Amino acid sequence: MRIQMHDFSGHLFPAELSRALVARGHSVDHVYSTQYASGKGTLVRTAGDSERLTFSPLTADLPFQKYSALGRIRFERSYAAVWEDHVRATKPDCVVACNMPLFTLDAFRRTAARRKQPWLLWHQDLFSNAISEEVSRRLPGPAAIGGRALVRRMEAEVVRAATQVVAIGEQFRQAYRLWGLTTDHVTVIPNWAPLDEITPRPRENAWSAQHLPPEPELRLVYAGTLGRKHNPLLLTALLRQALAAGLPARLIVASEGEGIEMLREDVKREPQLPVTLLPFQPAAELPDMLGAADVLVTILEPEASRFSIPSKVLSSLAAGRPVLGLMPEDNPAAADIRAADGFVGPPTDFGIAGGVGWLRRLHRDPEAARAVGAKGRMLAETRFGIGPITDRFEAVLRTTVPGVPVPRLRPAHAAQRHFLRKVS
Repeated sequence: MRIQMHDFSGHLFPAELSRALVARGHSVDHVYSTQYASGKGTLVRTAGDSERLTFSPLTADLPFQKYSALGRIRFERSYAAVWEDHVRATKPDCVVACNMPLFTLDAFRRTAARRKQPWLLWHQDLFSNAISEEVSRRLPGPAAIGGRALVRRMEAEVVRAATQVVAIGEQFRQAYRLWGLTTDHVTVIPNWAPLDEITPRPRENAWSAQHLPPEPELRLVYAGTLGRKHNPLLLTALLRQALAAGLPARLIVASEGEGIEMLREDVKREPQLPVTLLPFQPAAELPDMLGAADVLVTILEPEASRFSIPSKVLSSLAAGRPVLGLMPEDNPAAADIRAADGFVGPPTDFGIAGGVGWLRRLHRDPEAARAVGAKGRMLAETRFGIGPITDRFEAVLRTTVPGVPVPRLRPAHAAQRHFLRKVS
């Protein structure tokens, strides 16, 4: 099968899936946006990759304007035109659309219908919920009501139009039903982290030697996007309370955009704060950065919990480090953190105080901290085997394009072999 795997963001785990599908005999064109700043996967063909794997970076004619509503919509429409040209030129049997902006998806589903192009929506966020929050902040009451209804209808039509849908959590299926949609074309496959790429690393490594001071500090690391669904100042509030409790803490943040600039301004008011602010790090350096942490931190605002499941938690588990989450307790990622004996508290001063108490216990008992990290890695190895995950995606692809034969190659993936050795 000729598959276009289009991950707008360019993350690690979709690239792993592309490589796994190629290992089974498919041809995969892995497409991503050059204009979206985020932590990226390995988006070039390496020495071990088959010629059936290609990487296609796409650039829209207009600049990406993340915080301008009109500019963002214009960009998304422009990107859709470039994407449609690429689909026309490459003629895939199936298109997989992952992390795609809503207005881009809306344009593409119309083109796909005209061209009878089979496509799979890999639904990572309920965009209309996020956009509705922004609409409510920017527009007066009656206009906001109309705007929310418009984007809700748009996303519902995208879900309805997709040949098949892979949603990352059951709450997506529940949302579809509330929108009046049938869900017989929906399969739930939770996200994961690549076990071969994100492995536990020594705390002192080449990355920490380059970026961090040699003092014996309690390193709190946040790595990932800081967007509207996050309050970046929770991170410096956590640091300040940890220092006030007598912990020798340092905050390390690797991100880009408006969120890290808010942190930069906050730190300027108190320049003695032990804070290291960095841009997104290359994929090859991510495991060492996560390994350099004593604790990996995740944040999520309450309203964002209705449409987002932070996948950075999964990378934290794979890295084998304790995880502290300041987020609503009903978010699925919170359940993952608790399953690994991490800490989950609300994104408030109360939650921060509880988190500092948990940090003090870990700092006093390094062996307990190591056990928490090891439990997270064990949980990841139990759930993130790329072999079973690829089986499930292949089953959906077979339904998406029933007339195209699916290769029957089944090579044992390294992560799968590793897990089998552990349980045998």
